[in-house]
Amino acid sequence: MKVTSSEFVISAVGPKQYPEDGLHEIALVGRSNVGKSSLLNKMMNRKGLARISSRPGKTQTLNYFRVNQMLYFVDFPGYGYAKVAKSIKETWGKMIEGYLKNRQELRFVIQLVDIRHAPSKDDIAMYDWCKQIGIPTVVVATKGDKIARGRWLQHTKVIRQSLRLRGDDTIIIFSSETGQGKDELWGEILRRLRANDQESEMDSQQEIPATVSNKATE
Repeated sequence: MKVTSSEFVISAVGPKQYPEDGLHEIALVGRSNVGKSSLLNKMMNRKGLARISSRPGKTQTLNYFRVNQMLYFVDFPGYGYAKVAKSIKETWGKMIEGYLKNRQELRFVIQLVDIRHAPSKDDIAMYDWCKQIGIPTVVVATKGDKIARGRWLQHTKVIRQSLRLRGDDTIIIFSSETGQGKDELWGEILRRLRANDQESEMDSQQEIPATVSNKATE
C-alpha cells in the first residue's frame, strides 16, 4: 500500500481519550525490545515518528498513529520487562484488557515476536489471551535480517508450535532494516480489513426493518 500520510495522534490512558472517528484500529503487541517502534516507522515511511526508546518498558500508554486517514495503528505498552514496577504492570493489564474486550473499532492484533528466539511465556500468554477473547492475530517475526534466510523456516516452525497457532492466523517475517515483509504485512492488513467490511455490509443487508417484517406477516 502507498502511504501518503501518517501521523501520531494521541497517547491515550483510557477510553475517554480514544479517537471517536470510527476508523479501523489494529493493535500492536509484543515484548519491550521486540522492535514495535521500528516496524511502525517502516510501515508508515516515517523515520522517528514512533520513538524508539533507550529504556525498554517506558511506554505506558496506548499510542495512536493514523495512516492515510483510513486506519489506526495502536501501539501497546511492551510486556515482559523485569524492571517495570509491578503496580505499573497491573495498570497496563487493566487498560489492555479493557481495550481488547470492549473496543469495537479493533479489527485484529499484530503480535511481534523475535525470530531469533522461541516465544517467551509472556508471548504465549498474550497469544492465548487474544484467542480466549476471540481476536484474530497476525504474528510478525521481527529481526529477520539477524539470521540467515536458510534458517527462517526452522525458526518460524518453532514459533508456530510454541504459540500453537490456530485458524487463519499467519506468520510474516519482517526486517525494519531491509524492508523484508513490509509489502506482505500491508497486503495482509488490507485483506483482513476488506473481509471485515464485506462481512459488515452483508450483516447490514440481512437486517430487516421491523415495519417491513410486520407487513409481511399480516
